[in-house]
Amino acid sequence: MTKENPGFDEAHCGDDALHEECGVFGIYGHADAGALAVLGLHALQHRGQEAAGIVTHDNGQFIAERHQGLVGDIFGRNSPAAANLKGRFAVGHVRYSTAGGSNVRNIQPIFADLAGGGLAVAHNGNLTNADTLRTELVGQGSIFQSTSDTETIVHLAARSSKSRIVDRLVDALAQVEGAYSLVAMTSKKLIGARDPFGVRPLVLGELDGAPILASESCALDIIGAAYVRDIAPGEVVVISEEGIQSLFPFKPQQSRFCVFEYIYFARPDSVVEGRSVYEARKAIGQVLAQEAPVDADMVIPVPDSGVPAALGFANEANIPFELGIIRNHYVGRTFIEPSDHIRHLGVRLKHSPNRAKIKGKRVVLVDDSIVRGTTSRKIVEMMRDAGATEVHFRVASPPTSHSCFYGVDTPDTNDLLAHRMDVEEMRKFVGADSLCFISMNGLYRAMGEAERKASAPSFCDACFSGDYPIALTDLTGGAAKRQLSLLSNVA
Repeated sequence: MTKENPGFDEAHCGDDALHEECGVFGIYGHADAGALAVLGLHALQHRGQEAAGIVTHDNGQFIAERHQGLVGDIFGRNSPAAANLKGRFAVGHVRYSTAGGSNVRNIQPIFADLAGGGLAVAHNGNLTNADTLRTELVGQGSIFQSTSDTETIVHLAARSSKSRIVDRLVDALAQVEGAYSLVAMTSKKLIGARDPFGVRPLVLGELDGAPILASESCALDIIGAAYVRDIAPGEVVVISEEGIQSLFPFKPQQSRFCVFEYIYFARPDSVVEGRSVYEARKAIGQVLAQEAPVDADMVIPVPDSGVPAALGFANEANIPFELGIIRNHYVGRTFIEPSDHIRHLGVRLKHSPNRAKIKGKRVVLVDDSIVRGTTSRKIVEMMRDAGATEVHFRVASPPTSHSCFYGVDTPDTNDLLAHRMDVEEMRKFVGADSLCFISMNGLYRAMGEAERKASAPSFCDACFSGDYPIALTDLTGGAAKRQLSLLSNVA
């Protein structure tokens, strides 16, 4: 994850959804390691669309290919980058796009030659004390080449007094705070690690005897690999010729996996923490229908993330499910710097109403979240323009009222609609006839729990509750006590 300035992402044509920052992949001991890493990153493309990188190891040398763009464009058939990825070990990374912050030097995996050998690191998450550590390291003479908090981990490992690289990396992770799932590679080992709270996902798989680490199980499916298990919170796995060694070097914590992975971030065909993402989203929709029933003619998902929840809502409410909005998947990045007129039409570039179905009907729109509210407002407007007589909005998450500091690109808190308005004010803003969110306890019921336990919740739900499980050192202890954007420039 890279700390840069998000601004407003015009590259996504007015999309004001939350966005995951990164996806990671690693494979050890396979003749086609580079090619399999490419395919794995293809499956994780939803977690990052700005840049991709892969580092392999072959004949004593580390080979790095890190470029801006989509995985298929960088490592497509006959591409020089793909042909260069020789070796039996590989780690890869995809990174989410942010407006105005592109920087080649921040593309991961980050590689460095340490005293004990080379180390390549790819990281998903966000370190909440990275700025504090960076200031200390620079003061002690460290020279940073990027604005990535991942590089902080590398510098800490380089300065460690431990002799083995694995121990150096563990020593570095013991000093950081925040959320991380990472894969790292030396000349002889593949290493995976999750923070003690287990906020971000990381799974272990296997293909032809070769162990694999990936952000989601969908990266295993695409290459025909078997899912073995999730890496546990606080676990460090070391994969070598001797096999797989599991370490738990950190103080155990109550697991706080990011619940938004189930609501939106993870691919619906993934299984995360033992749960099918698709089934979890359907269950959320079912509970939402129980909590916020409405008399309507059809249920329409806001594509694509709203589809499973809308199916669950429609089944529970016994209202027909219809594709009332057709998504254009080929918008691409044509309008990175659009005119004011095109910017205003941004939502229509991606979504078109199915007018024949909508005209004269009472519709229920189901979406995963409302962030700034601008997209929701335009979609409601689109439904009315298409002839809907009533437009009811149902949201498959509680109101998003707080920023995330654990690896998700969110606006500043004051830019979140739910931080500024109550539900009725939000309803008026988006223009719906009614607006309802799933309750916090309803969300937990959909996840198989009776209710949210305030003293020890099972998930990180800070974006809804403001209950941040990991210290926000850079925010609360820094000289500038302000709402940090997760991608803000490092001073």
